[in-house]
Amino acid sequence: MVRKFSVSGENGCVGGEQCIVSDLCFDLMALPLMPYTLVKILNAFSKKVMTIHCQCSVCSRSGMYRKSIFKWISNFSTCSNLTLVFLWIVMVRLIYYIKNTSHEVKVFEPFTILGLEPGASDSDIEKAYRRLSIQYYPDKNPDPGLSSPDRSSQGLQMGIALPPFLLNIDGASGGIFLLGIVGVCILLPLMLAVIYLSRSAKYTGNYVMHQTLSAYYYFMKPSLAPSKVLVFFIKAAEFMEIPVWRSDGEPLQKLFILVRSELNLDLKSIRQEQAKFWKQHPALVKAELLIQAQLTRESAALTPALFRDFRRMLELSPRLLGELMKMALIPRTAQGHEWLRPAIGVIELTQNIVRASARMIAGGSSEGVAPFLQLPHFNKAIVKKISRKKVQTFQDLRDMTLEDIVELLAQVAGLATAETKDVEMVLEMMPSLTIDITCETEGEEGIQEGDIAMLHAWITLKRGSGLFAALPHAPDFPFHKEENFLLLLTDCVSNDVWISQKVSFMDEAVAITAASKAIQELKEGSGASLKETNAAVREAVERVKSGSRLVLSKFQAPAEANYNLTTFCLCDSWIGCDKKTNLKIIISKRSRAGTRTGTLSEEGAAVEEGIEEEEDGYDDCESEYSEDEDEKDSKRNGAVANGAVDHKGNGSSSGSSDNE
Repeated sequence: MVRKFSVSGENGCVGGEQCIVSDLCFDLMALPLMPYTLVKILNAFSKKVMTIHCQCSVCSRSGMYRKSIFKWISNFSTCSNLTLVFLWIVMVRLIYYIKNTSHEVKVFEPFTILGLEPGASDSDIEKAYRRLSIQYYPDKNPDPGLSSPDRSSQGLQMGIALPPFLLNIDGASGGIFLLGIVGVCILLPLMLAVIYLSRSAKYTGNYVMHQTLSAYYYFMKPSLAPSKVLVFFIKAAEFMEIPVWRSDGEPLQKLFILVRSELNLDLKSIRQEQAKFWKQHPALVKAELLIQAQLTRESAALTPALFRDFRRMLELSPRLLGELMKMALIPRTAQGHEWLRPAIGVIELTQNIVRASARMIAGGSSEGVAPFLQLPHFNKAIVKKISRKKVQTFQDLRDMTLEDIVELLAQVAGLATAETKDVEMVLEMMPSLTIDITCETEGEEGIQEGDIAMLHAWITLKRGSGLFAALPHAPDFPFHKEENFLLLLTDCVSNDVWISQKVSFMDEAVAITAASKAIQELKEGSGASLKETNAAVREAVERVKSGSRLVLSKFQAPAEANYNLTTFCLCDSWIGCDKKTNLKIIISKRSRAGTRTGTLSEEGAAVEEGIEEEEDGYDDCESEYSEDEDEKDSKRNGAVANGAVDHKGNGSSSGSSDNE
């Protein structure tokens, strides 16, 4: 191959045009890339790595947060980092290319090539050029290296660097190469595409099977008791596809004996109940027993084969529970409201699976021992001991000072110093929620039926550790789990959810962007000046940075009445950290002239009338569904009519309150 080159001055570059382009590309890439890389490196060394997971000895032994090369690669494999590495690879390749193509060459001397002295006449130059052209003309040059008698053989030739027997179609290979090309390049990709499309057609965008969503939608009922949610949860098609082997029979029988107390079997006819349980589909029996093994912390009794299926079910559970929650919060009523009771049941089941708790009632506590058992080194015996010291609820323990907790655990519970330190760490990781909520009609006084009302809520999270974003202490849940919160504006009496909104404290930058945009749109819609808008945005940003999240949502005001609504902020990763507040809304009748006929009740007036604000968990709301309608109506307590509700502290556990 003849390669063209140019010479400039005394020194030249082979492939001069290519070298110029390479140098230009190198300069354009090096100018921004090197400073950006330097800044990246400095930020990486100066950035303080904040540990957001629990550092107690129990979590350390579980190995969930142990650093490994795979986790380092996963954290490093961001779009910006991968792009930076790719650009540096291109830079190194350009340096290598320029180094190997740039070198000194001989000075171009045309008179020497023609065999003439400098300053020869034009006629001498023409004669010398003609002589050399005739000398090197291919048809007259006898040198076979410079000419060829066969002009047709000077065309382009190609070759393939493969063994000859693969290309010998007529030989022993019989066209192996051709068949290989067809199989690898055509048939194999086609088969993979067909398999992928056939499997992906079964799943939604959230990697949940359509059959699972259909089953959840069909079985979802407004009166679904929280204790029955597990029965419908295990009907997921993903669980039904887990094979049941003959060798699973005896281990499942042993597991059934261990978890039998949690299966809600009628003790009066235990034999009939057991026979009915085993008559179910084998996949349902296996799924329920494995989930119960997690709730009762009996996973150590599983065989290796069952343990693999057990881990697979736990890995799928957060995704399936998220879809089950969506089915519970689909608008069902004529007013577009969702159902409250199934939503609470799904949240409770999520808490139980993450915390490995069956919410057993014991020790005379209205909450049960479940909130206490999420603490390291705690068991039912320790809960009974501390209950004698007037620690009846989990909130009583959280309200104690650090010195009192240390004294209680050391002297009463008998825990060692290291174990007490672990309990302190977990208590400092638990969130404490505060809800500041208002409900009003934009630009109007009071709320009339048919108005588009605005819910304006600030949810503030505080921890003893000072963190806002944190991973829950969940040593019994072997997979990564982030905290998620759900804000519900509900009417407990009618079992309606007016507004539902997910809240997350994990990404502060996203929360700042969302809050700034929402406040800006709200202020601009109300006709506020630019100065007022900027001030409101700055205030919102500061609140987000201090651990608050903004929730704005609109709803259509229902018919004229006084509504005693309840706001829940539920956490799916902790038991006993949910928050409940009450809000009284007065909906007045719309006047013909369109004026407001009703007025908002003042907070002071509401207090003078003896309206009390409830601070309990939502267990009273849950117990209302099992009582008569007269008892339900007697429990309708108001709070603040259309005013701002600002409750601080934590509510009690979201478990049942039958003993209370």
